[in-house]
Amino acid sequence: MTQIGAPKHEPINIGNEATPPFAVLPDPQSLFVRRARRLDALAAGHEIEGYLVFVAAVCQLQNDLLADLPTPVLPSPDRLALAKAGAMPPLARRDFVADEVFKVTLQRLLSRIESDPDTFPPPAREAAQRLAAGTSQVLQMAVDAVTADEPPADSVAEHVLLAAALQIHFARLAAMLAAADLRPVADGVCPVCGAPPVASAVVGWPTAENTRFCTCSLCATQWNVVRVKCVTCGSTAGIAYVGIEGHSATIKGETCEPCQSYVKILYQVNEPALDPLADDTATLALDLKLAEAGYARRAVNPFLVGTGAGTGITPNDAPG
Repeated sequence: MTQIGAPKHEPINIGNEATPPFAVLPDPQSLFVRRARRLDALAAGHEIEGYLVFVAAVCQLQNDLLADLPTPVLPSPDRLALAKAGAMPPLARRDFVADEVFKVTLQRLLSRIESDPDTFPPPAREAAQRLAAGTSQVLQMAVDAVTADEPPADSVAEHVLLAAALQIHFARLAAMLAAADLRPVADGVCPVCGAPPVASAVVGWPTAENTRFCTCSLCATQWNVVRVKCVTCGSTAGIAYVGIEGHSATIKGETCEPCQSYVKILYQVNEPALDPLADDTATLALDLKLAEAGYARRAVNPFLVGTGAGTGITPNDAPG
């Protein structure tokens, strides 16, 4: 691994002048299948191959469920206007109450997992059964834990599956908004739902060449963030880029000395196949190295909760 804090610059020039949009809303019809395909591609020969195959199966299931789900319901026009006027996230995750559309989404996800032993390992099926058996009150408490990024130590696997259902629901809601109505909320906060990013990426889009976008860990909205700036605290001082020797130079940990945190940065401009959630999951080794160096991870990825693979569904449990 490179020396922590050594490289004080990015590996490519900031370069071309661009006029990127502030926010790009998700396209659920391509989002989850793209993640699944990328995870499958990354899995071959990987040290946690079976686990990446499992995560790919969850993402593929997220995609498959889209076909016949009921239409989600946006907040009222008055509430959306109030959020716009106050520069607040219109789909504030902390205010979310599990409605009937979300319950249908969750029930179908859990049912598919329970009924597919060839794809999903016993810990995942058992977690699905426990979630399905819970009362509405228990479900809301679990939803609140996900939206607060606070996985209970005794039900991490349930937390992960619930987060997968919430990703479907929030991505569908976000896709119904108008990107032009979105406003910056705060450093490291999605302008749609208020969740932290899963990672950031330098893109090569025609109208946004060499500009950076964070991808929301919950609704998958992408928002523009100035480069060479801490995603978490906004500092432009003490920023360094750290990789692992022998691994792709297109994925780094962007570290910040003032707040001692990091968020990964992907260089999609150099490798378009990179996917924020998939490649974040597959570069767990970088997280472990940065943690050893004393940096706190400020990004959120439900498939990397805790330590190791971190979901209560370990690589050894997943089909290889």
